[in-house]
Amino acid sequence: MSALDRAFSEAERLGAARKAIIFTESRRTQLYLLRLLADSPFSEGIVLFNGSNNDETSKKIYSEWVEKHKGTDRVTGSRTADMRSAIVDYFGDQGKIMIATEAGAEGINLQFCSLVVNYDLPWNPQRIEQRIGRCHRYGQKHDVVVVNFLNNKNEADQRVFQLLSEKFKLFEGVFGASDEVLGAIESGVDFEKRIADIYHHCRTSGEIKTCFDRLQAELGAQINDAMTRTRKQLFENFDEEVHEKLRISMASSKEYRTRYEQTLMDLTQFVLGENAEFKDDQSSFTLKKNPFDANAKILLGLYELPRHTGEAHLYRMQHPLAQYVLENAKKKELPPAEITFRYDGSKKITILEPYIGKNGELLLSLFTIKSLDQEEDHLIFSAVSSDGAMMDEDAARRLFSLTAKTVTPVQTPITDSRLTERTEGRKTEIQRTISERNAKFFEAEAEKLDNWAEDLKVALEREIKEIDKQIREIKRATTIALSLEEKLAGQKQIRALEGTRNAKRKALFEAQDEIDRKRDELIGVIEGKLIQSSSGKEIFTILWRLV
Repeated sequence: MSALDRAFSEAERLGAARKAIIFTESRRTQLYLLRLLADSPFSEGIVLFNGSNNDETSKKIYSEWVEKHKGTDRVTGSRTADMRSAIVDYFGDQGKIMIATEAGAEGINLQFCSLVVNYDLPWNPQRIEQRIGRCHRYGQKHDVVVVNFLNNKNEADQRVFQLLSEKFKLFEGVFGASDEVLGAIESGVDFEKRIADIYHHCRTSGEIKTCFDRLQAELGAQINDAMTRTRKQLFENFDEEVHEKLRISMASSKEYRTRYEQTLMDLTQFVLGENAEFKDDQSSFTLKKNPFDANAKILLGLYELPRHTGEAHLYRMQHPLAQYVLENAKKKELPPAEITFRYDGSKKITILEPYIGKNGELLLSLFTIKSLDQEEDHLIFSAVSSDGAMMDEDAARRLFSLTAKTVTPVQTPITDSRLTERTEGRKTEIQRTISERNAKFFEAEAEKLDNWAEDLKVALEREIKEIDKQIREIKRATTIALSLEEKLAGQKQIRALEGTRNAKRKALFEAQDEIDRKRDELIGVIEGKLIQSSSGKEIFTILWRLV
C-alpha cells in the first residue's frame, strides 16, 4: 500500500492515470491481495484477471459488457476471449487496480496503465519482460514504473534480482532487455530450472554465492557473445530485418506493425479492391461496399489496425471481415506463373541482393501438423536459382515482400526435383523441432506429477510419524505414572492411537496405489496428446525473376 500510495502520487504529478496492474504467481495470493486492498483506501475499482474469472464481480462485468456490445463485432462468441476483453475494458474505463495471475502476462494491451507491480517476481526473465510489455508498448504516453517486491533477508532472492537487473538489464534503459539478450539464455524455462536447483540444494550463504557466481559467469559469456553477433549483424545488414528484431521507433511511423499484421492488410487490400479505400500508410481503410454474401454480418465504415479512435472497428484476424477475406483468398486458383519481382531499393533487403538479375523456380507448400490438441500450419518455401544453387528459405520468402513487375501464366511445370526434396527435408526438420519441444513439455509435466505424488505421500507419512511421537510420549508418561488409574488411562490412549496409526498406514498404502494409478493415468493422457499427425499440400509453383 506504501508503494501504491507513492506511485499514484507520482502518476498524478506526471499526468498519468491512477491505475496499477499487480502480478502474482498464484490464485491464493491474488485473493489475499484482494482482501488486503478491499480494506484500504484503494478499495474502489479493483478487478481480478485470471484463467477462469468465475468470481461474481467478473461475471457482472462480463454480462454488462456483452449487453453493451450486443450485435457488434466486439463480441466474438468465445466466452474466454470476450471475458478478457470485458475485464480489460473495465480496467481501462473505470478500474483502478488489476490483480492478475500469469494469465494476464500475455495477450492483453494495457498501454493506458503505467504502473506494474511484481508482487511475486518470477525467476524467468522472459516472463517478467512479458509482464512489463503489457503496459510498456506502443501507445503508452508515460514512463512505465515497475515495482518489484523482494525479500532482502533471503540471499538467493537478492542474487536472482541482481541477475535480472544487472545482467539482463530488465529494469533499466528506454527499451528494457532486447529480444537478442533474452534469446541468449536459450530458454527462460531452463534458466528457471537452474535457479530452482540452487534454491533446493544450497543451504549456506557460501553455497548460494558459489552457485550464483558460476551461473552469472556462464550467462555473462552467453550474453556477450550474443550481443557481439547482434552488433555485427546490424552493421552488415542494416535493412528492414532490423525493424523486426529490435523494438525501435521508426522516424516515419509512431507505431510499427508486425509483418504478420502487414501481410493481413496487404491481403485485405488485394481481396477488397475497389470496395474499400485504404490510407497511404495502410494502417486503416474504409469499407464502402460489402463484396461478400449479402447475409454476412459485415459492417461498413472505418477499420483500423491497431485501433486509434473509438469510432473505428478493430480489424484483426478473428474479425468476420478478415475471415471472409481469408476464405476468399484461399479459394483462388493459383496456376503456374512466371513472376518478375522488382527490387527498387526503396527498402533494403540484403539477403536478396545476390539474386538481382537472376531467375529460377519456386515451390510453396503448406505443412500441417497436429499434436498436443493443437494444429500448426507451416509454409515451406523451396527455391532454386538459375545458376543451380538452392536459395535460403528466408530469401525465397522475402521475394514476396517485393512488388511484382509482371505476372505471366505459364504451362511449364516445375521440373527441378530438388525443390520437392528440400520441402520433404523441411517437413522432417519441423517434425523433429516439434517433437523436441513436446519432449520438454512432457518432461516438465511428468516432473510436476512426480512432485505432486511425492507431496501427498509425504503428508500421509508425516501424520503417521506424528502419531508415533504421541505414542512414545504417552508410553513415557505411563511408565512413570504412580497410580493404576493413570497407567490404565495411558494404555487406553496408546491403544486408540495405535488403532488410528494402523488405519493411517492402511490409508497410506491405498493412497500410494491410488496416487500411482492417477499419475500413470495422467501420463497416459499426456502421451496420447503427444502423438503427431501431419498432412501437406502444394499451394503453388512459379518461375521467378528478380530485377
